[in-house]
Amino acid sequence: MKKLCLLMCMSLGLSASAVAAGDPEAGKAKSTVCAACHGPDGNSMIDANPKLADQHPNYIVKQLKDFKLAAETGGEEGRNSPIMNGMAAPLSEEDMLDLAAYFSSQTEKPGETPEQFIEPGESLYRGGDNERGVTACIACHGPNGNGMDLAGFPDISGQHPAYVAAQLKAFRAGDRNNDMNGMMRDIAKKLTDNDIEVLSNYIAGLH
Repeated sequence: MKKLCLLMCMSLGLSASAVAAGDPEAGKAKSTVCAACHGPDGNSMIDANPKLADQHPNYIVKQLKDFKLAAETGGEEGRNSPIMNGMAAPLSEEDMLDLAAYFSSQTEKPGETPEQFIEPGESLYRGGDNERGVTACIACHGPNGNGMDLAGFPDISGQHPAYVAAQLKAFRAGDRNNDMNGMMRDIAKKLTDNDIEVLSNYIAGLH
């Protein structure tokens, strides 16, 4: 399973669109409104809000487009969020590219993994659970959680545990459904609450 996922990730990377190209300086000027929730440099101090610093530009653009689509369809399509729908609605594609270029150029502040989550987190992240059919996270997000930009897999390294846990639970419940080919939903539905706690805390210390 793990090898199959790795091959799929590699093939997706070869066929994906080119890296998003925007103007970081223009993005910095446009990011003022983002700072309240995500921090001026994309390092959110609020654990419920994701860090955007050093995130792959293509992933940022996709999420903004999905939020905008949700706003346009009343949440029927895209990625529905009561807050982000309204923020993304007025953005042009150029705005999205510029914001992505700015935040992806910033340096993410690393997090830490509490001692009790290191061993079980490493086991699940790197090895998955064959008995339950849980694919190892490393297959698509890499050994350090850096993901693959061309394949559309986000950098999850150092991300806030509360945010990661919330997204895994949303995928598990089907409340978030903008993942490629339902990959995250298929994995998340096999995770227990304890798995999610372990993984989200382990990921916080990856960098």
